[in-house]
Amino acid sequence: MLLTQKLTRKSVTIISLVAAFFFTQKVKAQTTPEEIEQIGYLLSDALLYSEQYIVPATDAAVYQASAAWMMSPKKRKKWDVSLGLHTNIFFVTKADRIFQIQNSDFQFFEIERASTAIVPTALGNDNQVYLVGELGGEQVRFKTPEGINQETVIYPYLQGGIELPYGFEFIARYSTKTKLKRGDYQVYGFGLKHNFSQYFPKLEAKNIHFSLATIYSKEDISFDFLDINTVYGNLGINNLNGLVDTFHFQLSASKEFKRFELITNFIVNHSSFEYVVSGEKGSIEEVVPIQSVINGLLERIAEDKTNVLGEISGRYQISKIYLQSSIAFGKFVNANIGVQYQF
Repeated sequence: MLLTQKLTRKSVTIISLVAAFFFTQKVKAQTTPEEIEQIGYLLSDALLYSEQYIVPATDAAVYQASAAWMMSPKKRKKWDVSLGLHTNIFFVTKADRIFQIQNSDFQFFEIERASTAIVPTALGNDNQVYLVGELGGEQVRFKTPEGINQETVIYPYLQGGIELPYGFEFIARYSTKTKLKRGDYQVYGFGLKHNFSQYFPKLEAKNIHFSLATIYSKEDISFDFLDINTVYGNLGINNLNGLVDTFHFQLSASKEFKRFELITNFIVNHSSFEYVVSGEKGSIEEVVPIQSVINGLLERIAEDKTNVLGEISGRYQISKIYLQSSIAFGKFVNANIGVQYQF
């Protein structure tokens, strides 16, 4: 019931925007009020679908960006520099790979030859169904978008740090754009760590270390989306992009056992989400600015979220080389392995 109410409110807004454009611009097409209403319903259905399709992926992106920031809470010598190559491994949960649609969810489309269907999220498989509707006396028919069809998402990145005065350390991370099946993923960020076990010499004597870190990261994830053709032209919403700004607050503790350091991390992060359709605009833009309308309405599904994670990490020293692995857990599970060199 709540979903239907939300859908109806969005539909009214979309129809109003589309109608306002038609009535204030000179358009080539002879468009009836009924067709304007149907375009509004079509966009409303696309908006509903986009929310359920991409949100699991952006939630997952936050977890991927949260892991393995702490190379060590230990205070090092001033101006020491470390640089590491890491590989992140994110495990996609079954519950976030699919969602159910039914004809009662939609106002324009129907599922072809069915009343309900299970379809993939952006993290799901490549199963597809057809959605059909009618606009301007012609059928609108398209396949639902596929997911990445991967049970694990693996990507490499570089991370480095430089020890500053008074037990501070500046850390930074950068990954190139990683190609996924049906999409791309990229993360980068920076932060500041402060060691506070330095104020407790008895702890330092026992090789016990504590630190706090504040970190900012940017996650950018995009997917192939809806390729919809109508009598007015292609809608131009073939790509859906999720942009996430995340602030991480991390408490870390470690104990050294000769060359091995065991690290535990408690992480709280707060993320702000933005969703946009991008890419080449469709030919329907000559009639109505679909991308602008959709992007304005996508602001309504963006909401801030807070996550709490735990993480366990191990680090082994071989001369100036460190081998490190970690596992972070909460709603999702994320693993990480890395090789670092300390200059």
